[in-house]
Amino acid sequence: MESVLSVLPWVPVNVGGCDLLAKAWFGDTQYRVLLSDLSGVWEEDMNADDIQSRAQDLNKRLRAPAQAFFSHLCSVAQPCFSSQDDDQTSSAQVSLERHGDNFTVRLKSELAGLPFYWEFRCTPMPVAMVCSQLVRPLLAVSRVLQRQVEDLAAMLVRKDAEIQDYQENGAVLSRARLQTEPFEVHRYRENFFTQTVPQMGVPLDSLGFEPELRALYVAVNSVKSARKRKRSSDSSHAWDDVSVPEHQDHQRTNDVHTGVGAPLASQEHKDVKKASGKTQEADSEQTVPLTPAAAGSEECHTSRPKKKKAMGLFR
Repeated sequence: MESVLSVLPWVPVNVGGCDLLAKAWFGDTQYRVLLSDLSGVWEEDMNADDIQSRAQDLNKRLRAPAQAFFSHLCSVAQPCFSSQDDDQTSSAQVSLERHGDNFTVRLKSELAGLPFYWEFRCTPMPVAMVCSQLVRPLLAVSRVLQRQVEDLAAMLVRKDAEIQDYQENGAVLSRARLQTEPFEVHRYRENFFTQTVPQMGVPLDSLGFEPELRALYVAVNSVKSARKRKRSSDSSHAWDDVSVPEHQDHQRTNDVHTGVGAPLASQEHKDVKKASGKTQEADSEQTVPLTPAAAGSEECHTSRPKKKKAMGLFR
């Protein structure tokens, strides 16, 4: 739900006569609603069981499964939390009430000829979620816009160089009103900050979220979500590629058969020969007479080197 919710844009809505920014996600039998007036952010998260319980509490005369309640709720609630320039219109009566740090959005509509009531009981959102859903995405959008301005400024500089080349080769402007001054980045920024911005009069508490900004918000967060999914996929592949001892042993044996890693095999062979030589020296120095039992054990001992035929792998 978090990844789906993060790519949804904030849209300006009017709920019960109050201007808010809203972000709402409706699934099969669950929903999550985020609302903000730029002084706080509130949310509500409901699943199928919660929806069924609240629907029965608010609508004593109605008896229906959670899916029926939720289907009707989506039809009347989604237009309330959608964009103001959307063609959808809700048939529900909407009111807003505040209760301390919480507030409630009440809807009244009609279902099967009977009144249908619903309440979105929103509580303050944790700071971490506010940063994740509002602050960081907007900072990312501002960086993208700054990069766009820099690219446009560089393009204008190249266009001026192109126009100058035309003029130096005898090109003449046919209409004088189309003539422009060469673009200077520093002078443009200074004039924009000192003259254009004060005339714009954009208040800091403005809830305006233009369609172009909403599209940019979605694009930025879609890229971020895609990168998260890619990192998650790469990490899972990395765990799948952890070395397996059986595979290493099989590969090592293949390397010996094919001549790969010959120095290592040669060194191991020398170590085995040294160990064998020490064993023979110890046997030659033994002067204690052997009893039959000891002779039997000696036969077992002398038969052990036959198993060293496995060392042929290293020759």
